[in-house]
Amino acid sequence: MRVLVVCKRQYSGKDLVSDRFGRLYELPLGLASLGDEVRICALSYRRRGGPDSGSFEGKAVDWRSLDALPFGLARHGAWLDDVTAGWRPDVVWASSDMLQCVLAERWARRHGIPCVIDLYDNYESFGLSRLPGLAPVFRQACRQAMALSVVSDSLADYVRATYQPSCPVATVVNGVRSALFQPRDKALSRSSLGLPLGDRLIGTAGALTADRGISDLFDAFERLSCHDEQLWLVHAGPTDRTARRDHPRVIDLGMLAHQRVPDLLAALDVGVVCNRDSAFGRYCFPLKLYEMLSMDIPVVATALGDVARILARNPECLYAPGDVTMLADRIAGQLSSPSVPRVDSPAWEDCARSLRRALVASQGA
Repeated sequence: MRVLVVCKRQYSGKDLVSDRFGRLYELPLGLASLGDEVRICALSYRRRGGPDSGSFEGKAVDWRSLDALPFGLARHGAWLDDVTAGWRPDVVWASSDMLQCVLAERWARRHGIPCVIDLYDNYESFGLSRLPGLAPVFRQACRQAMALSVVSDSLADYVRATYQPSCPVATVVNGVRSALFQPRDKALSRSSLGLPLGDRLIGTAGALTADRGISDLFDAFERLSCHDEQLWLVHAGPTDRTARRDHPRVIDLGMLAHQRVPDLLAALDVGVVCNRDSAFGRYCFPLKLYEMLSMDIPVVATALGDVARILARNPECLYAPGDVTMLADRIAGQLSSPSVPRVDSPAWEDCARSLRRALVASQGA
């Protein structure tokens, strides 16, 4: 099967080509490992240097990149024509935001090629969705697609109820890099990052911003730390003013390389995953939670969307969004009586198989 992937180049704070990270890298690579021919066309919203084409992992996946400005967006369709000259795809998989999905669906329909639209988040929560007229056009594109792939069951329920597509909606979750996220020695991990060896550490990694409800964690820590002088809060990832607290036992590791994140998680006595009850928080995929569980550490997470389903049998691991008192109680409980839910984390290989089934089925629709 020939699969054309249409997406943006920068997402989740990473660059698809240079960082080779996440869903838009792992799933095409997984399709290639299953024997499919895959080409990626990534539109860059930022000016970038370097080559505009290449391949991932040898010749497994070919990629092309085009700057949106000054003229790339205007010639997007012609660019796709050039990339597919002499190589007609069997299906188009469009992902990353509303604009990319609309452009790809229109191009595919014009060429009589099935299009599967992918929602790896609730795109209505993205800033781009505020462009006048884009949201209804995107919903129409979803209704005209041959299938939809969405990142969580919560998002699938929302899309079915709100968009009312006539096509199948398949949940294709994100995977965990199992070779990277697995149990590690706590003392060695702490030593490698220069963290306190004998004290208690709570923390997290990822976006530490107001829109992710991260103030819950800092407020809960400040309450607990007043009565526990051996308690520390450690975090890594992009921050805003919410995470800038003046406390002697808060450690900011900054933008930690992805390969070092497992050391941080292994160093923790309790990992915390915060979110807000928002258009993003209700439907996002809890990858950080799965990474923590893969490393066999106790967790506390916001009871929203798929998280509430995953941890339904472990109420000691859940707190209501915005309830700092409840979060502090849950963290204290996990520190005194650690509990690690037994949940199987998804592997990228299985995610690629799920996507492939949706792509194959779309061609018979």
